[in-house]
This record gives sequence, C-alpha cells and structure tokens, in this order.
Amino acid sequence: MVSKDQGIGWVIFLVCVVVMIGYVVTLFGYEQIIQPVIDVGSTSGVQFWLVAIPVLIAFVAVLAIGAWIGWTMATTPPPKPIEEFEVEEKPEEEKED
Repeated sequence: MVSKDQGIGWVIFLVCVVVMIGYVVTLFGYEQIIQPVIDVGSTSGVQFWLVAIPVLIAFVAVLAIGAWIGWTMATTPPPKPIEEFEVEEKPEEEKED
C-alpha cells in the first residue's frame, strides 16, 4: 500500500508523462495524426503556439521570481550590527599542547 504522498507523486508523474507525450505528438505529428481528425488551422500556427506559450510562461515565471527576490530584499530590514564578537576559550583540559 502506498502512502498519500506517494499516491500524489504517482498522479503528478503520470499527468506529466501524458502531457509530455501529447505535446511532442502535437508538435511533430500534427499533420499526420491530429489535423485529419480536427481541422483547427494551419500546421505552422499550431506549432508556433505550442512553442510560444511555454516560452511565455517560463519567461514570466523567471521575471516573477526575480521581482519577488527584489521585493524581499527591498522590504526586509537590515540585520542589527554585531557589537562584539566573543570567542569562547576551551577549558584547560581540552587544550592541545
């Protein structure tokens, strides 16, 4: 029996594999497989959007992460300065000669 986390992991894995296969089939096999069944437009238009949408999502995600890091750095107060740095000395019996 698998735990809840393992079950969720398998579902995520299977969904990702199905999406990957569907993406590759649609990108490279559109003319032979999909277009005869569903005529939604030209091959180049569909293939353009199959590339453009993930690139747009990745670009926006990277910029959003950068904006979040900048916002965090700008709104976090600086740490208090360290007044003194004290070094603890080892007890007499632990000191090496």
